[in-house]
Amino acid sequence: MIRSALVEFGADRPGFAWQDPELDAMSKTYDAPGCLYFVAVEGTNVLGGAGIGPLRGVEATCELQKMYLAPSARGKGVGWRLMGSLLEQARVMGYRWMYLETLSGMVAAQQLYRAWGFLQMEHPLGQTGHGGCDCWFLKSLQGAGGLERRD
Repeated sequence: MIRSALVEFGADRPGFAWQDPELDAMSKTYDAPGCLYFVAVEGTNVLGGAGIGPLRGVEATCELQKMYLAPSARGKGVGWRLMGSLLEQARVMGYRWMYLETLSGMVAAQQLYRAWGFLQMEHPLGQTGHGGCDCWFLKSLQGAGGLERRD
């Protein structure tokens, strides 16, 4: 499903998650300290998934990773629930910030990030290995309002 979404958005080339070796070993990758990955399912159908892991080179910051939804799951609240769960778990795990990279063409995804209080940045952070992305967002997980959804 992840590779299908990458093809759909033109990210099936170097500089994107397409070339990440963990796509072939997701359970091993996200079994590491500071990492987790949620999969949304309905019956036997995978609707989507998303994970977090430490952002290399930036202290106390996790990176939202591999958040993709099947076309049939988009606009139905699946992404909202995944994001809410990830933000809560990131905070519990001790992260103070969540960072993400995306493409300018992923408009619906950017709406989701903004609704959860992510702020767009002018430049990338850390070492993600995804030089093809052209939009970067950051959210504080600190304070009483760190996990609110903004509609």
